[in-house]
Amino acid sequence: MRSLGLTERVVLGGAALVTVAAGIARYAGGVSHVLAFALATVALAAMAWIVSFSVDQLGRRLGPAVTGFMQSSVGNLPEFFVVIFALNAGQRVVAETAILGSILVNALLVLGLVIVAGAWRARDGVMRFSPRLPNDTATLLLISTFIIVLVGLTDSARDAASHHIKTISIVGAVAILAVYASWLMQYLRSDDPASGQEQAPRLPPPASAALLIVAGTASAFVSDWFVHALQPTIHTLHISQAFAGLVIVAIAGNAVENTAGIVLAAKGRSELAISVVKNSVAQIAAFLYPLLVLVSLLTATTLTFTLAPVYIGALLGTAVIVWQITGDGEATMFEGAALIAAFVILATVAAFES
Repeated sequence: MRSLGLTERVVLGGAALVTVAAGIARYAGGVSHVLAFALATVALAAMAWIVSFSVDQLGRRLGPAVTGFMQSSVGNLPEFFVVIFALNAGQRVVAETAILGSILVNALLVLGLVIVAGAWRARDGVMRFSPRLPNDTATLLLISTFIIVLVGLTDSARDAASHHIKTISIVGAVAILAVYASWLMQYLRSDDPASGQEQAPRLPPPASAALLIVAGTASAFVSDWFVHALQPTIHTLHISQAFAGLVIVAIAGNAVENTAGIVLAAKGRSELAISVVKNSVAQIAAFLYPLLVLVSLLTATTLTFTLAPVYIGALLGTAVIVWQITGDGEATMFEGAALIAAFVILATVAAFES
């Protein structure tokens, strides 16, 4: 750690302090739920900075595919635990909108901010990256949307298949996980370590990996404190469960991707920035969501692929617009702004949902 600068050491120390404060607020009596919620949110952001720094260091030696996959794997731990804790607490709306919000936040808001930062950094105002991962991500998102649309249609029609949605969800989850596994093996084999940053890292790979794992694990614990204070905060601030799950929980749970992707794009590392965000979208849609469907069989509330029609439409529209914007390997600030605007519209709708 001697190679770290003064600013980085101060931030690391501050991250540790705010995480401890969030833990105290969770377990100490007499602390306001809103204050505990705010501290947990800041702690998640602090862990996000550490993950961002660790990914940046690892990315100087490894290729963007491996680094992006590692970052998204660790970064998505909070979403996993937030949904599990919400299902155990019987908060199905929060659980459903949290996992859906994680997809939409990354695919619209975070990707939009990354494109804006990357296009701003580019001399000609065009952010360039390999089109393969964006196209693969769109395919994985569409196959996940496929079962969600089918389940939504059969549920609204109340036909014979609607009485077997749980079974259909289990079979669909297994099928999507198999598709994701086949894609992942092919994707990681195609990585090119030589595409990493030429500047030498300030931390050796073991230290960077250790920081990444510690921050990701700490984020999982903080997510428990976050969920504990969430419901009282919802009542205090008079916001809907849908908005809490789709916007607040999703943004806080994706603070890792929010920070890492934008920082990397602002540094001109477009390939790694896109890899971080797109890996997260693909992993949530085609791995985390179906995995949670299976794991939820062990919780108090079962998660299926049944969603409200408005969110089915949002997911399908997101898959199409993301494919259209990033499928050619180029994106401009205008296109990034379009993605951000789409998320703002979606968040406004969620604010008026129950």
